[in-house]
Amino acid sequence: MDALEMSLLFDYYGGMLTDKQRECFDMRHNQDLSLGEIAQALGVSRQAVCDNLTRTEALLRRMEENVGCVSRDLRTRKALRRIAEAARSLQGHPDAHVAKQAESILSAAQELEE
Repeated sequence: MDALEMSLLFDYYGGMLTDKQRECFDMRHNQDLSLGEIAQALGVSRQAVCDNLTRTEALLRRMEENVGCVSRDLRTRKALRRIAEAARSLQGHPDAHVAKQAESILSAAQELEE
């Protein structure tokens, strides 16, 4: 799983982690610290940091497998892009009613993206 996907998992499920898991994950993935730097900052061994991160990342993956928030969000965003594309193609339609409906669809899609 790449760094972006791991960050998304943390955004969705990070609140379910312990403080220690969150802190360690944040230092590694958001602050880009090495295992040694994290170990020194937390006063633990490098192996303890490695074990913590391995367990935390596995837990985040299991949460996603069980709940599916990230995959649902990604599918929704993809569908919204397709909806917006279709609506933009209708904006210049000669029928004013169709063009107005396209604007309404685009507006709703933008609201959902925010």
